[in-house]
Amino acid sequence: MATSTTISNTENLLKYMKLDQKGAVLAEYIWIDGSNGVRTKTKTLHKKVSNWKELPEWNFDGSSTGQAPGDNSDVYIRPCAVFPDPFRGGDNILVLCETWDPDGTPNKFNYRHEAVRLMEAHSKQEPWFGLEQEYTILGEDGWPYGWPKGGFPGPQGPYYCGVGTGRVFCRDIVEAHYKACLYAGIKISGINAEVMPSQWEFQVGPCEGIELGDHLWTARYLLYRVAEEFGAKITIDPKPIKGDWNGTGLHTNVSTAEMRADGGMKAIERACKKLGERHEEHILVYGEGNAERLTGEHETASMDKFSYAVADRGASIRIPRQCATDGKGYFEDRRPASNADPYRITGIIMETIYGGQEGVDLSKAEK
Repeated sequence: MATSTTISNTENLLKYMKLDQKGAVLAEYIWIDGSNGVRTKTKTLHKKVSNWKELPEWNFDGSSTGQAPGDNSDVYIRPCAVFPDPFRGGDNILVLCETWDPDGTPNKFNYRHEAVRLMEAHSKQEPWFGLEQEYTILGEDGWPYGWPKGGFPGPQGPYYCGVGTGRVFCRDIVEAHYKACLYAGIKISGINAEVMPSQWEFQVGPCEGIELGDHLWTARYLLYRVAEEFGAKITIDPKPIKGDWNGTGLHTNVSTAEMRADGGMKAIERACKKLGERHEEHILVYGEGNAERLTGEHETASMDKFSYAVADRGASIRIPRQCATDGKGYFEDRRPASNADPYRITGIIMETIYGGQEGVDLSKAEK
């Protein structure tokens, strides 16, 4: 008898997915919970929607998601972005939401609200972001797919951007996620197998301002949802396997109007110096468990020391060689862990380089 707890009868499901919805639209409301995960529930709408502003506010039980106490458990979800639904197709949609408390204030885990304020305050800088989301695919037993049960594969080397059996694992999940993102209109710009076997990466961007966080969080939801259909688990733990194995990061590429202009290297260097002055504050919001990853080994800088350099993947901030040659472009912040919140990353970067806003503090580990 099968021991798997995953039930996915695709052929049986398809005949129901083809049924006429009689003009109804299914809206999958997505929000970020109190443990940096995603939650969803579905609302039936009675007309086609093309803009998130047309969508109604909803609510959920925050005591079951770590976002509210049981005696005052209602948390409200306000739509902020909408995407075509690649799972249901048709006019059905995915609805990304912010979380709000009953008193009309942002929920303590609503980092998007603060990031929006910073992006709007510095909109003249036209900030572009591109984030590289690394992740690891696990089996139901919590061990990386393709690894010997209770054991380890051969040393790192042949797996990065690898091709062929024994070098890459679960490419079907990766390809399915890629197509789902493209259908949904996510600005996904590429994928590749990473250094550790069963470790992969997708890139989102360039996106301007708050759009990056919206697209990356929705891409994460799509990844979890695709993996669910294949009976696999996704982890964005920054060090899923201890020992001589690469960790997983969320490398953050940043460019503003002054950095892209002729002579922009001066602006990039100014930004790097400012980032160094707030290194510890950035580390606080750059993900949980990052100390195990930022050791100075496996293509990382030590968490205890800030540095920036051209083409150095062992530095905290890497300035690409081509940018140094051109004298303008962007920089890559290599410190964020794979489980970091993109709203907090992009928000604190803008705050550090161009100044904060009253009442906004993204440097706190908890609010």
